[in-house]
Amino acid sequence: MKKQICIKQYRCVELQNNKVEYILKISKRSKRMRLTVYCDCSFVVTKPIGLSESIVEKFIAQKSDWILLKLEYFKKFKRGSFKDSSGNYLKHKAAAFEFVNKKVVHLNRIYNFRFNKISVRNQKTRWGSCSIKGNMNFNYKILFLSEYIADYIIVHELCHLEEFNHSRKFWNLVAKTVPNYLEIRKQLKREGINYF
Repeated sequence: MKKQICIKQYRCVELQNNKVEYILKISKRSKRMRLTVYCDCSFVVTKPIGLSESIVEKFIAQKSDWILLKLEYFKKFKRGSFKDSSGNYLKHKAAAFEFVNKKVVHLNRIYNFRFNKISVRNQKTRWGSCSIKGNMNFNYKILFLSEYIADYIIVHELCHLEEFNHSRKFWNLVAKTVPNYLEIRKQLKREGINYF
């Protein structure tokens, strides 16, 4: 009989006078705490075994603005597919650009790669791209992804500035900042997000 590697518990927390239900996953494989808000408005907190409940609650409280922002946005699409519209794009374009720009500057401290221009677009399927000229483009909806997935997408495109392929050298560069990139790729595949 295989040992259970993940325990799920259903919880409720009050964030800024809002009661929010979430799933607490206690995982043997997890090395750090992680928050994820999915498109169906489910909110999952994953924590390593041994981490105290008080630390989990404090971490959730610190991320309350981010959690409520994601939940509020995804509620609009709960009954249907995640729709693209020029209205949503124009409404969130500036915030998405600011988010991406800050992330690129922060994450590029590890690499110090030179790039030309950053753009935010309303794309139906692509989350990010990098051109030979050093221009990086990102989907404005990156603003509403879990932070660690957004980091992965941005790091992925940053590393294409050095390796314009998906070779072993490329993935070694990604691993400098996102050592669990294989786990993230599997998660994206499970959620139907086509991104290497």
